Amino acid sequence: MKNGIFITVEGPEGAGKTTVISMVADGLRKSGYKVLETREPGGIEIAEQIRNVILDKKNTAMDSRTEALLYAAARRQHLIEKVKPALDDGYIILCDRFIDSSLAYQGYARGLGMDEVYSINQFAIEGMMPKLTIYFDIEPEIGLQRINKHKDREVNRLDLETLEFHRKVREGYILLLEKYSDRIHKIDASQTIEDVFKQAEKIVKETLIVNN
Repeated sequence: MKNGIFITVEGPEGAGKTTVISMVADGLRKSGYKVLETREPGGIEIAEQIRNVILDKKNTAMDSRTEALLYAAARRQHLIEKVKPALDDGYIILCDRFIDSSLAYQGYARGLGMDEVYSINQFAIEGMMPKLTIYFDIEPEIGLQRINKHKDREVNRLDLETLEFHRKVREGYILLLEKYSDRIHKIDASQTIEDVFKQAEKIVKETLIVNN
């Protein structure tokens, strides 16, 4: 593949994104593709440092706008330092979260406004959007139950949010799904991991065929 393809995976907490991304990446590599798995916020040293500040459960005083700006800053550095060079080198990028997370979490659930948060992020990404976004849809109650089963998982600041907050995150994602239906494809993440993987793999491969 001469030019790389930027694919993002979105969803509420406990949707199983990370596990499925790894499975899809393994399958693509076996088919001969160059694949890069990464995440937001993070993926590179500077962005990981910003991630630690954002998710530190001691930082409960963090203002919502500060949070949105920190996410955008981490996104910018990650994009320029890691994603764009890999795309130029012909990689398929599978990124766990991108701009849609900011729109759903800070724009909608935090009440900052989707247009306002979109504007902040356009300054950061300069119009560079994913070719495909897969949205893992799951009811917050089920997602949070999954998280609570993993006792070894580190508790971060978002885990301290109310159930109502997580419900609003999902509402935000549904609005994005309706607005960007040409880019965002929904999968029912309450299914088994294997079923979710099969559907995600099918969507990704169809996108690769169209863009090859």
